[in-house]
Amino acid sequence: MIRSDTIRGHLDSIILRLIFEEDRYGYEISKEISSRTNDRFQIKEATLYAVFQRLVKKELIESYYGNFSQGGKRKYYRITTLGKAYLKEMIAEWKETKEIMDLFMEGLE
Repeated sequence: MIRSDTIRGHLDSIILRLIFEEDRYGYEISKEISSRTNDRFQIKEATLYAVFQRLVKKELIESYYGNFSQGGKRKYYRITTLGKAYLKEMIAEWKETKEIMDLFMEGLE
């Protein structure tokens, strides 16, 4: 079982990555995270929307309303040019972090 606090520091990057792939709405992102991790990691709705607010405030993503679906208009999120640049930086930083952690954590199974 993975500790959620280990991943929490990377939520901005995870969500930016998913929105980079295609414009998405909140519930879709939540389901995608669960699906890709085989339900090993799930994001709470309140956490997800806090991340959205933070990313919008930093101008890394922007929101817009899609067409009407069951019950109303969905709010979609798209990545901005600034968001793409930030994601690229986060990927480079993650690779560096992973290399350093691998130096200490691999080979002891």
